[in-house]
Amino acid sequence: MRHARVLGLVGIAAFAAAAVAFAQATVTPVPDNAPVQAAPLVEKPATWGDAKAGAAKAGTCAACHGLDGNPTDPQYPRLAGMPERYVAHQIALFKSGERNTGMAAVMKPYADALTAQDARDLGAYFATQKAGAGVADDSVIATGPNKDKKFFEVGQQLFHSGDKARGIPACMACHGPVGAGNPGPAYPAVAGQQAAYVQRRLEEYRAGTTTQQDPHLFNMMAAIAGKLTDEEIGALANYVQGLHPRADEVAVEAAPAH
Repeated sequence: MRHARVLGLVGIAAFAAAAVAFAQATVTPVPDNAPVQAAPLVEKPATWGDAKAGAAKAGTCAACHGLDGNPTDPQYPRLAGMPERYVAHQIALFKSGERNTGMAAVMKPYADALTAQDARDLGAYFATQKAGAGVADDSVIATGPNKDKKFFEVGQQLFHSGDKARGIPACMACHGPVGAGNPGPAYPAVAGQQAAYVQRRLEEYRAGTTTQQDPHLFNMMAAIAGKLTDEEIGALANYVQGLHPRADEVAVEAAPAH
């Protein structure tokens, strides 16, 4: 019988420093309040999103993603807490047909009806919502190279420190030590994301095929996912599903300033 537990975040300073150094060596970070044209919007230029306007438009998304961006169906991704620019970017890719795998056929009609400003407003709204979290599997692996490890621990190891021998960087180098996504490029937040969705996306990256006109972010992920086994992809998906702030950290963040 498989057991599950909710995972707290374990910050390891040495890992974080190494991951940040890797990220700085491979991307050129820009402030999250960079000019709007830095985001991949191909239509009429949009201004930064209005969360209040986005809330009024989010009803269309609710059937699959939940009104607050926390879906109940595990096949749909969690949007709550996603960076505005990431949401706008993905909507643009669905609309252009450049993102056409997985559930893209379901998304495209909705994306087609949205303007670039709508996409930014929706992104701004979902960025203000609090992401929920699921649970991660702590059953023990019985056979193979990871024998006797807990299932989520395989994903935890890759997320925080990667695998230097195979040239796999720590996931937190781009997605942040708490899974919230680093500012700069439109990297997604992954903390609490649905395991079924994460697994599907990693498998799509591993396949290495895209029609994106600017595939550099896809190619970055494809190069990493291409080195992962089925077990590692499942464990990573499982780990991030349970990733969330510990109760004491949430309490500190919520406490009023003195």
